[in-house]
This record gives sequence, structure tokens and C-alpha cells, in this order.
Amino acid sequence: MSEELLINISPMESRVAVLDNGILGEIYIERHHKLGLVGNIYLGTVVRVLPGMQAAFVDIGQSRTAFLHVNDMQREPRPVAEKNKAAKATKHEINEDDATAKASADSLAVTPPIVSAQSTEIVPASKTLIQHRLHESQRILVQVTKDQLGSKGARLTTNISLPSRYLVYLPSSDHIGISQRIDGEEERSRLKTELSSLMQTVNLKGGLIARTAAERVPVDKLEEDIYYLLQLWRTICARRQEINHHQSSELIYQELSLPLRSIRDLVHADTEKVIIDNTQIYEQVRYFAKEFVPFVYDRIVHYTAEQSLFDVHRVEDDLRDALKRRVDLKSGGYLIIDQTEAMTTIDVNTGSFVGGRSLEDTVYKTNLEATHAIARQLRLRNLGGIIILDFIDMLEQQHKDDVLESLQAQLTQDYAKTKITQVSELGLVEMTRKRTRESLGQQLCEPCSTCQGRGFVKTAETVCFEIFREIMRCARTYNSPKKFTVVAHAAVIDLLLTTESDTVADLEYLLGRVITFDVENLYTQEQYDIVLD
Repeated sequence: MSEELLINISPMESRVAVLDNGILGEIYIERHHKLGLVGNIYLGTVVRVLPGMQAAFVDIGQSRTAFLHVNDMQREPRPVAEKNKAAKATKHEINEDDATAKASADSLAVTPPIVSAQSTEIVPASKTLIQHRLHESQRILVQVTKDQLGSKGARLTTNISLPSRYLVYLPSSDHIGISQRIDGEEERSRLKTELSSLMQTVNLKGGLIARTAAERVPVDKLEEDIYYLLQLWRTICARRQEINHHQSSELIYQELSLPLRSIRDLVHADTEKVIIDNTQIYEQVRYFAKEFVPFVYDRIVHYTAEQSLFDVHRVEDDLRDALKRRVDLKSGGYLIIDQTEAMTTIDVNTGSFVGGRSLEDTVYKTNLEATHAIARQLRLRNLGGIIILDFIDMLEQQHKDDVLESLQAQLTQDYAKTKITQVSELGLVEMTRKRTRESLGQQLCEPCSTCQGRGFVKTAETVCFEIFREIMRCARTYNSPKKFTVVAHAAVIDLLLTTESDTVADLEYLLGRVITFDVENLYTQEQYDIVLD
């Protein structure tokens, strides 16, 4: 699979598009006035401790206080005698520790390496209550793992992670992890051995995770990464000591800008080109790549044509389509995608596809095609949380298994962690996808001011009936008016003067008052006013 990165820079925002064989697969947007927080490290101030939720709200200098759960805090050190008992930890406990490391490993929040813990000295989660570990006004070093989503503040952790090109440094951990995307046992063993030796050589305290990019990387490159991470951590610690006496919350370390993050985290051996349409960013990216990702240095291209870079590659068109509810399939079927606060639902329909042999065959082919489109839309729209997939009902169990297998195969290309259930009797598949930032729709859109986010508006007929009831209410309340003037949208006024004209005449006769009408083009279909004369 060939891949290209397109980096579009404007005075308002930076955008990075990932093209898989010329098709838009992912899009990342960073508005300059609203930079993402994921990966940033703050010296925050505890505002409130909630024992009932085993969580705390921490002020990090943003508009909303951030959220810190006790499970996201560093584990307390244990005596050596207890560590020996911890060596008998169950496999389930080890997997839980892996999940914690994975969640914090990649600060871009879109390419978390999947790790496998190699240490047997895994300390079980501390049972100490959060009210015994934190108190109000306490200063605490935290890192953002999730951006603000809607009305929710950012999510924090005290388990700091610092990523480089090949490694992730975990100062509060004590084990070496290897990305599960590195398959060869020989390569995994080599990385573990070399990282262990390098940590002893440079006297590095903490843990390391070898990212997927570390596969077959020579030891000298790994050593350079370790020295870089060590120096970065020393700088952070020095900065913390420098501002520790300040009363306000402070930013200690800011994550790289989107163009540089994309070079660090998204490029790989299959990346054919990185095309940039801004001279200044082009120079910055080349300098960064020469230092940290040298293999991609010669693949960085400066785009200078007059036509927009995203227009040339149809990215703008794909972005517009990604905001629509309906996604058409090549066969004639289609998907309907609805995102709510609780979950996202994706409905599969045959549409105009009639198939050839039988209904079961038509449904089966539509569902198979839908798995490819669903996997792409999840990445492109960055849909996360709980996702319900409503496949068309299939009778044969083999067909259900094939559809589920196809979906799982397509999701292997997704860097976000996903979990899928079996196809239910109703043809539903429940899945979750890790969410660390706002979806594309949440980034680019807002609730409709007309329907208040409902997705529909009242009909003109419904508004007419509301107007009739309001006129009658005003007539009972106020005795003096001799005339009512209805100010409303053109569609509502047209209906009042045509289809509902008999009702208007009956109402005038009943109330003994004249009713007149004025069109207000600035009103929405649901807005109206009753003026008393």
C-alpha cells in the first residue's frame, strides 16, 4: 500500500491528510487559536477531590478544569517483600498494565503502540483512596491524555510518557515493552536485550516502550533516542523546580506542532511522499526529519503550484462528504451514520443494489462491502466511544462470520484501539474505539441554531397551529387589542394565507378581531411573533 502525507498550512489552521493509494484515509486539523492539549505536561493545582467518584478536578490553566481518576495516577512504591508477591500477578493483571502503557504512549493520540509488558514485577493497582493521596490546592505534575470533548474537560494522568521517533519513555514505570505490531520473536528479543543494555549504560531510570518504527533499527539510533528522551525529561524536571513556587498552574512541556508530530508518528517505510505547501513549515519539517527521521528526508516535497494542494488531491471534496449522514457504496447500497453524545450508530442498507442470485446473497455482498466503508469512515471521521453497527440481517452463520472477519481485518489498519463483539441475533455488532480527541464533525460543526441539534424542524403546519393557540391565549389574557399581527417565516405565512385561510377567518369571527400577517425573512421556520395593536 502506497501512502502520501499532505500538509496544508494557512494562517488559521494546519491540516494533515493521509492518502492510502490516493484515497483520503485520515485527516488531522489543528486550529492555531485552539491548539490540542494531548501530550502537554502541566504543573496543575488540585481544585476539588471527589471521594465518591475516586477522582479529582485539576486546574491546568484552561477554560475547564481537567479530570484525573485514581486509576490514572502513579502506583505507589511497595516494599521488596511485597514485590516478590507481585511477581505472581495473574496474566490478567499484566494485560491491565499493558493497557495503561498503551493509552499514554503516543501523544498524537492517533497512533498508540500496542505493547507487551516484559517485566514480571508488576505492582497491582494501589487500593489507596484518592482522598488520601490528594488534597485541595496541592500542586501536581500531570499530562493530558484526552482533549476537551464537548462539555467535558481534558483527561489527565500522572503517568508521564515522552515519545520520540522509535521509543516512548515512561519515567514512572519500570519495565520494557515492545509493540505487538513487531511480529518476529527474534526482533522482539533483540530490542528487549538492547534496550535493557542501553538503559544500564546511560543509567536511565524508568521504563521504555519500543514503537513499531523501532523494528530493525540499529542500536546507535536507539541510543540517540534514549539520550534525547533523557535530556528532555531532565529539562522538564528543571522547569518544574523553577516554577514550583508559583501560585498559578503552569505549562511545563508543550507537544510538537501538528506538522512535526505527523512526521514523527505517521511516516513509515511505505510513505512515498510528504508534500508541504508552506515554505517555512517545509524548512522546519526538513530540519526535524534530518535529525529524527532521516529516511524520509528525501521524500519531503515543497508544493508551489497555484491550485490548492487539497483541491488537487480531492481532499476538500472528501472532507465535505465526511460531514454527511449518508455514505454511498459502489454497489448502490449506502450507510447512514448518526453520532450522538452516548454513542454512534451506523446503519447498512441495500439501497438500489438488487443483486443477482438471491436475497441472502445480496445482503451478504452489501454487508461485506460495508465493512470496508465502515473501517474507513471510523478513521476519517475519528469516531470513538461506543459504536453500534446495524448490518442487514443474514440467515447463514457462515455469512455472519465472514462479515465479522472482514471487519476485523479492515480495522487492523486503524491505529486507534478497537474492540468488537460477535454479530447478535438482530444483526448488530457492538464495538468500541478509543477516543482521545474530538471527532471530525465535532471539530468542524456545531449544533444547528434552528433545530437546536435535533436534526429536524417543526413543519409549517405545526407552527401554524401553535400560532392559532398563541392568538387565542393572547385574546383571553389581553382585552384591549383590536388587531393581531403575525410575524413569521415566509413558508408559514404562505400556509396561513392559503390552506389555513378558512381557519384564520373562523378565528377572526370567534375573537372579533382582525388578524394580519408580515413576512420576516430572517426568521427560521419555527420562529414567530404575535404583535398586539
